[in-house]
Parts: sequence; C-alpha cells; structure tokens
Amino acid sequence: MIEQLDYFQRAADLLQCGELERLGFSMDTLGQNQIVEIRLTYRYAQAHPWVVQAVTGFFSAYFMEHPGFRVQRHFDELETGMHVWVCDVPPTMKVPSLMRRLQADIPPCRYQLTTPHPPARPQYVIDLPGSEPPIS
Repeated sequence: MIEQLDYFQRAADLLQCGELERLGFSMDTLGQNQIVEIRLTYRYAQAHPWVVQAVTGFFSAYFMEHPGFRVQRHFDELETGMHVWVCDVPPTMKVPSLMRRLQADIPPCRYQLTTPHPPARPQYVIDLPGSEPPIS
C-alpha cells in the first residue's frame, strides 16, 4: 500500500512539472487497472483435473508478491465449460509475464490472447498444446 502511495505521489510530482504530459500521460491514465480474463478450456481441465486448484493457488501466491493484482471473480462458464478468472491487473504489470510464470507451474499448455470486440475484456485462453483454438 505504501509503495502504491509513493508511486502515485511520484506520478503527481512528475505531472506537475510537465514531464508525464511530455511523455503522453495524463492523470486520467495513471493508476487505471486493467481487467483481464484468464480462461482454462474444458479439455485442458479434463486432461488435468487438479489444475483448477493449482491456478487458483497460483493467483493467491501471486497476490502476495504483487498486492496490486486481484482476482475479482472465479466461475465456470456453462456455455463453453471454461473456468474463468476475472483479474484486476495494475498498469505496471505485464500480463504475458504473469502467463509465463503460470505456464511454468502447470502441465504443458499453450495460451493465446483473444481480442474480443470492445468493450469486452482481453482474454487469455489456456489450452492443451497443439489443440485447435476453442470456439468462444
């Protein structure tokens, strides 16, 4: 929490001296978290039944390392059979780095960023390696 306050104070100081505006930032764009979905396909969860608990545990541990990261919601999507984690990601965090760390903790997989039509959230879909992309 103190680190976040220091970050925002430093950003406010830079904004006052015009440095951030020169770089293309404004106070409106600072500190806005991004909402992303991490999705686990039905076939991946069926192939590795314990992986849902592993991903949930990974996110709990990741929150301890990076307090700005939060899982807002975890649910099963009935239409597709996917497990979905809706995550609140701070602007300084790179989701692909998070996904690579997660990939190291679970059985072999591939992940793909799907770009749904705005205003939908970015979705990272985890699936079996070599399988066809899921229909969403």
